[in-house]
Amino acid sequence: MTPSPALPQDSQRHLTTIDGWRRFVDGPPGPPPRLDDAQYDALGEAGRAAFDEARLDHHGRLLVVATSVVRHTVASGRRLVVLNRHAISARRGLIVSGPAGTGKTIAITQLGLSHELLDRARHPTATDRKPVVYITVPPAATPRMIAAEFARFLGLPVMARMNITDLIESVVGVCTDARTGMILVDELHNISLTTQHGAEVADTLKYFSERIPATFIYAGIDIEHGSLLTGTRGAQIAGRFSLIPTHPFPYNSEWRGLVATMEKTLALRRHQPGTLAKLDRYLHDRTGGMIGALSHQIRGAAIDAIFNGTEKITKAGLKAVSLDLAAESAQSRGPRTSR
Repeated sequence: MTPSPALPQDSQRHLTTIDGWRRFVDGPPGPPPRLDDAQYDALGEAGRAAFDEARLDHHGRLLVVATSVVRHTVASGRRLVVLNRHAISARRGLIVSGPAGTGKTIAITQLGLSHELLDRARHPTATDRKPVVYITVPPAATPRMIAAEFARFLGLPVMARMNITDLIESVVGVCTDARTGMILVDELHNISLTTQHGAEVADTLKYFSERIPATFIYAGIDIEHGSLLTGTRGAQIAGRFSLIPTHPFPYNSEWRGLVATMEKTLALRRHQPGTLAKLDRYLHDRTGGMIGALSHQIRGAAIDAIFNGTEKITKAGLKAVSLDLAAESAQSRGPRTSR
């Protein structure tokens, strides 16, 4: 067993940098092989340590499952790219909105992944293209902060002496030259049109959308219930953007499929296939149908199983994993009914 590869620097992990985004598009290494006890023992001490580290890293990654929301987002986004292809102005966009932990970021990043892979397939020899830009809206953002987020993703210098006009022109120039076709803006709920800065940030994003020939995709928490779609500015956004809502999953066949799919990714030596499938109702009650909480619970239990040497996930092991407050609150309200 060869040692696990060195982990990337923090700056290379973040999707909000071009290096981090490219690592995401290139994909993680393949899953570790499944070894029985004899094969594991034969690795020797150093080999076992490297193998366990590779498995911990495997379970530490967020598992992406092609849920109905992900599929709908990818299909809708790809349709908009084609519809916007010859648009001169007023390009259409997409907003993915819902409670925290319901898979919004997964949905838009999978759309971005799909777009970039298609672009690479169409232009296999091009090295100067940046098909996708991904940024997050900082809390209490200002227009300059938004422009700086674009610049940082693209690897452009952000100097203190640079004003917002300089930043915007640099970003627009690079995105145009690099044929950027999709811009993902996450954490949109950090913009409030009830504040001057919030209104100015919304105007800045609108200006970017008019200058850059790209499809804009937004994601945020309960956008349709906030201030972003109110007033004159909000009416402009609502008139150009379609909404895809995300919700906790009901206990149904899709939920059971999610659990079964996640179970297949486990790299534990003694885990009995089908164990989690038998606990899918418990997992739904425990997580409130939140896909983020489900992924956290299963991956956390797998990591604990490697740490403690049991090499399998049990109901007790799942119970030992603390969940986020939203999921715990959902559990305290009692199990959800099927619908």
